[in-house]
Amino acid sequence: VQLQASGGGLVQPGGSLRLSCAASGSFVSINDMGWYRQAPGKQRELVATINSDGVTTYAGSVLGRNFIARDSAKNTVDLQMNSLLPEDTAVYFCYADIRRYWGRDARLYWGQGTLVTVSS
Repeated sequence: VQLQASGGGLVQPGGSLRLSCAASGSFVSINDMGWYRQAPGKQRELVATINSDGVTTYAGSVLGRNFIARDSAKNTVDLQMNSLLPEDTAVYFCYADIRRYWGRDARLYWGQGTLVTVSS
């Protein structure tokens, strides 16, 4: 199982970026999907999650600015980030809680991280 993240880059304050993450490989189901981020010198923090029913949660710092969505048919999760702030600068990691085989526990898989830099 692999998660491939894309969409990071340099953007000016107030701008927008869309991150995408695709899960590939052999598995039977995906539970939660989402995004964490880690800024320089800080701990990794949760940004947004979406479960298999489409229920979403957001960190307070991004609520109203970020929007998470998933395509269960394509096994993808996207994060639309609007009104970006310099403090949004971080490496963003996608994750997915994936069950590889029926009867086995699901476990978390992580993407490789994509850098988002918000700067003028």
